[in-house]
Amino acid sequence: MAHFLMRCIFTMFASSVGLLPKGAFAGLLEDCVSSPKALAPMLRELWSKMDQRDHEKRFFSAFRTHLLHFNGNLFRDARVYDLRAEEIGELLAASRADWRAVDPAIFGTLLEQALDPVERRKLGAHYTPRSYVQRLVEATVMEPLRADWQAALTRAESQKETGEDRKAVATIRTFLHKLCATRVLDPACGTGNFLYVALEMMKALEGEVLETLAGLGEPERLGLERETVDPHQFLGLELNPRAAAIAELVIWIGYFQQHYRARTGHPSEPILRAFRNINFGSGAGYDAALTWNGFPLPAVTERGGARVEAYPNARRPTWPAAEFIVGNPPFIGGKDLRSRLGSGYAQALWSAHPDMNESADFVMYWWDRAAELLAQEATALRRFGFVTTNSISQVFQRRTVERHLGSQRPISLIFAVPDHPWTTATRESAAVRIAMTVAENGARQGVLCPVVSEGGLDADEPALAFARLVGRINPDLSIGVDATRTVELTANAGLCSPGVKLHGHGFIVTPEEARRLGLGRRAGLERHIRHYRNGRDLAGKSRGKMVIDLLGLDADQTRQSYPELYQHLLATVRPERLSNNRASYRDNWWLFGEPRRELRPALEGLDRYIATVETAKHRVFQFLDATTLPDNMVVAVASDDAATLAALSSRIHTTWAPMVGGRLGVGNDPRYSKSRCFDPFPFPDPTLPLRRAMAEAAEELDALRKRVQTGQADITLTALYNVATAVRSGARLSDAEEDVKERGFVLILNELHETIDRLAFEAYGWPQNLPDEEILARLVALNTERAAEEAAGQVRWLRPDYQQRRFGADTSPKASQPQLVAASAAPVAGPDTFPSDPYEQPLVVEAALARAGRPLSADEIAAQFKGVSSKRGVRVAQALGTLTRYGRIDLLPDGRYAARRAA
Repeated sequence: MAHFLMRCIFTMFASSVGLLPKGAFAGLLEDCVSSPKALAPMLRELWSKMDQRDHEKRFFSAFRTHLLHFNGNLFRDARVYDLRAEEIGELLAASRADWRAVDPAIFGTLLEQALDPVERRKLGAHYTPRSYVQRLVEATVMEPLRADWQAALTRAESQKETGEDRKAVATIRTFLHKLCATRVLDPACGTGNFLYVALEMMKALEGEVLETLAGLGEPERLGLERETVDPHQFLGLELNPRAAAIAELVIWIGYFQQHYRARTGHPSEPILRAFRNINFGSGAGYDAALTWNGFPLPAVTERGGARVEAYPNARRPTWPAAEFIVGNPPFIGGKDLRSRLGSGYAQALWSAHPDMNESADFVMYWWDRAAELLAQEATALRRFGFVTTNSISQVFQRRTVERHLGSQRPISLIFAVPDHPWTTATRESAAVRIAMTVAENGARQGVLCPVVSEGGLDADEPALAFARLVGRINPDLSIGVDATRTVELTANAGLCSPGVKLHGHGFIVTPEEARRLGLGRRAGLERHIRHYRNGRDLAGKSRGKMVIDLLGLDADQTRQSYPELYQHLLATVRPERLSNNRASYRDNWWLFGEPRRELRPALEGLDRYIATVETAKHRVFQFLDATTLPDNMVVAVASDDAATLAALSSRIHTTWAPMVGGRLGVGNDPRYSKSRCFDPFPFPDPTLPLRRAMAEAAEELDALRKRVQTGQADITLTALYNVATAVRSGARLSDAEEDVKERGFVLILNELHETIDRLAFEAYGWPQNLPDEEILARLVALNTERAAEEAAGQVRWLRPDYQQRRFGADTSPKASQPQLVAASAAPVAGPDTFPSDPYEQPLVVEAALARAGRPLSADEIAAQFKGVSSKRGVRVAQALGTLTRYGRIDLLPDGRYAARRAA
């Protein structure tokens, strides 16, 4: 039905622009309202004749004329449907609209509504708002093309200045030829929105080029025989065959729209051409991440009496060559790949992409492939740009980015929006926040555009404002000190871990259920039914739940010692586990999926430990009783030391954590990552009196919060810190917030935090009230210093009584110390030789001025080049004069020259 509607829409478009007799299609539909059974044969005949090559066979009696030759496979073997009179009436009403300016976004909407919700979720299919598409296409495709155009224009202007008009025309025509040969690939093209916008913007640039040629006395030739930007340059790969077919139609409609806006007369026949630009013209779906022998159908085998899908000779598929790659690949988290795509597919994907870690999001397979193509020798690819989830800055995705930015043939991020809201305009909108990244070959500076304000997210085009920062963009999408270069410190080893991951709701019980299952009656059961807390319990109101923890017992021991527990888990956990794809989960169904065996020894002998919610608005650390088992969304630190709690609660650590750990989810809350936030963090090494003072302040802070939560059940930690933050900012409080401030002792809470901050800065030996960037820079430098100490055999253990016994054997000086990378980025090299070609000279002068980032005099610009004769100053001055006359640079009142910033 989707293809049928596409043909109807294109027929309406063709009628609106005069490719078919205007009003004739509406007349056909109007006649069929009263004779519905006539519609199918008439449409079948119409579309068949539109596809005919022979002119004599294209006479359509209903329109009383010969039709143009359309071809392009859209109307080949066109399937039609019988419609009821009221359905034909809907088509009739639509056909009376003016389709010349149809927005191709409607095709994406058409497909998304046609997709079953389950299918949409599996594909990660969501369609990107126009402004988001344009933002990425501009940075990926148009910015380098416009730079090429300005270079060609500058060269042509210099040639015209010297009376060489024919050379100027040749220069512009050379650029036009290059533009009309430039290919853009979207390897997850959906219904073609990115390709459509790229076509539209490249056609607009083509118009500028033609105007320039006309100004040079070269009239534009009529028709399409001349070189022109057309659909063959816009390549797509798409798994969903319906979306792929729509994408091809969208590109053609976009092309015709630009044609009719710029000129009169129809394109030459055939109107549509089979360029095979989508999915190599296969007409089927194309998986851009994985292919195998027998694609698209997996092989089915029997294993252990169960049906198992196999993907023989799984490998990465071919991507067509292109100068630019841009798009929005599927939003599927790494943890969901197996469940969303199937265990067999996930295993095949991982085997075909051996350099990818299995926890990486699906989109990173596209990012990795594009980065690899970009770094290849003699590659055609100039830039790639993708929309991803904002988790690209987090550890599992960042490893992919780090690998390519730090390789022997490095690429650079030249544009990035690290954290961008998604639209919530429709009920089916993706519940994510996104990032945009654009990469180019070599070591280069980039432009980072953090969002500084956002609004209208429920509209089709949200209102966003951006800052603009220039510098070397780090793998975590930051500029400045590169915190991704820090290393894990042995001093922190073995103390931090996420809590347990259940994989079975039946493990969770209420205290009443626990008693029915034998708690208080069965000896030793108190070791196996424990208090249990998740993130909401800690940040909000506790549910008071308990959890069945049988680590250390096999199934027989459980059944014989605790039969009530065993039967409960048989009924509530085992059925769910038997359908799990992982053998270890199926075979050990009575145990947690991830029991955190590495955390258990660290907690032994402690009466309490430190915990924080993994993803939370406020980074709060607190003590939990050792009898309480933490959930997977709680990060545990196996330490009962209050001075450690103080260091973690200080501004120094709570500044570091969100900068290195990233953000997650629609709420864009900071995420605490063990490997990035805790393991590399260089803790202070204070004097004993200072450590005692830090411990006393942290004990009082923890006790105050627990007293408030116990005595004021309606005040959660989140509410408490919301008000504490408002008080620190000087914001006006509502009556409800004033109430929380009084009953929650918020002023005392803030005072204790101020005390901890002061003591922490003193413990590091740093000035008070350092700005955030300075704190991060000092911590990165201290991490490098501590890593060097550890390589030499000196480890400042955080919990020496436990860690030295367990990890201290391998702390002798290393024969070769690890290579430690400096925090500052390497400078980007510029040109060093002044060209002899007089037409190249304005280009390098303009580039030198832009690179300087400040106004320069003619002598200062000339001094940037070496190996030039004494005429260098004269030639630089001539180039500056040409650039000024044509508005490429500005001459300031003080005689210096300034580059013009692009809009």
